Amino acid sequence: MSSIAADILGRLPPCGGGPSRLTDAEAAELMRCADLTALGRAADAVRKTLHPDNMVTFVIDRNINYTNICVSRCKFCAFWREREAGYVLSREQLAKKISETVELGGTEILLQGGLHPDLRLDFYVDMLRFIKRRFDIHIHAFSPPEIVHFAALNSMPVGDVIAELRDAGLDSMPGGGAEILSDSVRERVSPHKCTAGEWIEVMRRAHALGIRTTATMMFGHAETLRDRVEHLRRVRDLQDETGGFTAFIAWTFQPPNTALASEGIPVLPGGFEYLRLLAVSRIYLDNVANIQASWVTQGAKIAQLALRFGANDMGGTMLEENVVRAAGAEFRMSVEEIVNAVRKAGFIPAQRDTLYNVLRTA
Repeated sequence: MSSIAADILGRLPPCGGGPSRLTDAEAAELMRCADLTALGRAADAVRKTLHPDNMVTFVIDRNINYTNICVSRCKFCAFWREREAGYVLSREQLAKKISETVELGGTEILLQGGLHPDLRLDFYVDMLRFIKRRFDIHIHAFSPPEIVHFAALNSMPVGDVIAELRDAGLDSMPGGGAEILSDSVRERVSPHKCTAGEWIEVMRRAHALGIRTTATMMFGHAETLRDRVEHLRRVRDLQDETGGFTAFIAWTFQPPNTALASEGIPVLPGGFEYLRLLAVSRIYLDNVANIQASWVTQGAKIAQLALRFGANDMGGTMLEENVVRAAGAEFRMSVEEIVNAVRKAGFIPAQRDTLYNVLRTA
């Protein structure tokens, strides 16, 4: 560990937090040089301060991808298809998936899809109303790239699009499509998707309309450490402004079956680098209450370790997940497996809702 990194960690109070925030330069230094064990202890101290109850939460949910037809064609994505090879879920298919979720105790559906070139806003408004008429379930739906796409396709302001969706039944929004919030990176890996500034503006508008959202990061592809820190800074700055982010979720790029893999990727981040990024995120994002472990890309064992590197949440049970799976990730965890993993890590497992209200301890 560098002497600078040691000094940074040494200035963090034992209880976590501190009188001054981690600067961008300090965050970069910790990502580059800090001893992993010492960094984990510092992040764990911050977690304990924010969550002294020793609980680790999870939500019972299902990811439903209403279409895989997409004009964005991101180089890191193995899920998208052209019109001829793609699908759009029927209302009957959608209802069947939600019914199964409710029967298994699910409280949330995560509804996302490709950027379909033909579906107008009425399609999404009608879909939300259909769900709300049939089911008592929280709809966590439509990432910023989808919102920007809807706005462009319908010649509407972003805020008006979100307001219409909210009035039709949208309860909260996921932070997908963030990847790395640096336009130089986005121009390489997702040139047809919304810019970093547009992603932030969608979230700003959503928060102003009372829609809470998550923030995400997919790393380990074309970005530098400086890009990672820029991403964190944009999230922290908007959270200072709006307070609308409920959680931060980071995961690693999954290269199989993607166009980006064929271009040649640097050495992919392993579990240690994931834990390092997670720990720095917990310390840097002092205004975001919850940090989620990504068992879907890291597996149960690294997710358990993540609970000692700043994470306080295991995310969703993901009764269905298609996007990451298309890129080769095969990790699966049942409710029982999540509960056992949390207990074995020394925490109290608790089922939550989408807005992080605890429903019951398991």
